[in-house]
Amino acid sequence: MKIVVIEPLGVEEKRFMEIARAAVGDEHEIICYDTRTTNADELGKRGKDADIIAIGNLPFPREVLERCENLKMLAVAFTGLDHVDLKYCGERGIKVQNCAGYATTAVAELTFGLIISLYRNMVACDTATRKQGTKDGLIGFELEGKTLGVVGTGAIGTRVIGIAKAFGMDVIAYNRTPGKVEGVKYAGLEEVLAQSDIVSLHVPLTDETRGMIGAGELSMMKPTAVLINTARGPVVETQALADALKDGTIAGAAIDVFDSEPPVAADDPLMTAPGTVLTPHVAFATKESMIKRAIIEFDNIAKFIAQN
Repeated sequence: MKIVVIEPLGVEEKRFMEIARAAVGDEHEIICYDTRTTNADELGKRGKDADIIAIGNLPFPREVLERCENLKMLAVAFTGLDHVDLKYCGERGIKVQNCAGYATTAVAELTFGLIISLYRNMVACDTATRKQGTKDGLIGFELEGKTLGVVGTGAIGTRVIGIAKAFGMDVIAYNRTPGKVEGVKYAGLEEVLAQSDIVSLHVPLTDETRGMIGAGELSMMKPTAVLINTARGPVVETQALADALKDGTIAGAAIDVFDSEPPVAADDPLMTAPGTVLTPHVAFATKESMIKRAIIEFDNIAKFIAQN
C-alpha cells in the first residue's frame, strides 16, 4: 500500500521512519511531506494515489477527501477528530483512526502549568523582575485546599484529578456519562461551576459540547474563580468569556485552544481580556508525546493493513 504522511508530525525524519518501518515493514511505500499546507489543490495532489493518509490536526474537509481517490484509511495523529469530515468518510467507507492516549500526560501537565501561572502571577512576576520591580501587587494563592472542578473525566481529566490530589486539592467533577473515577464526587455542571475555585475543561468538541460554557455558565462561577481550557476552543463562547473577564464575573482564564488554530487573530477578544494566560495550542506537544503518537499512528496503520 501507499502511505502518505501529508504533513510533518513533529518527529525527526530518521526516527520517524524507524518507527514506521518497524510497524509496517519494507514492502509498503511511505512518502513524508515536510511542509504543512491547507491548500486543497496541493493536498489533493499529495493524497491522490494514497491508500492511507496520515495527518495531525490539519483540517481535512470533503473538498480534500474527494480528491484522494484511492483512500482507504485516514490515520489521525491526534486525539480529536473534529477537523475531519467524518460523514464523508463514512459515506466512502474510509476508516478513520485517532491516536488516543498519546497526549494524556502532556495535556494534564500543561493544565497545571497554566493553573500555577495564573495562581502565582508568573507572567506578571517575570515582567516585574525584568523591569527591576518587586513582588508588590503580585501575591498569589496556594492550590492546597482549593476546589478543582473537572469537566470531562476521560483519560486526560482523570490524570488531572490525580495531579490535583497530589497538590492537596478537593475535586468535584462533571461527566456527560456516569463518572467512573474512584473517590471523586460527581455533580451536575451547574454545581461544579458554582463550587469550584478552578474549572478545567477536558471534553471533546461535539454538537453537544459546542458552546457549553457561555455567559450563563460563566455567571454561575465564583468571582474569584478561574477557567482553564486545554480541550477545544469552541467549547467556550469566546466573546462571553472575554466579557466575563472584563466585567469581573470571573477572575481569570488560561486558554490553549481557540475558535481556530493559531496564529490567533489580533482582534480575537481574548487577546485584550484581562487576567489571561494564552498559549498557542501547545498542550499536546512535547518531545515525548510526538514519539508516542508516531508509534500509535503506525501501529494503527499496521493493524489496518493486516486486516485488509
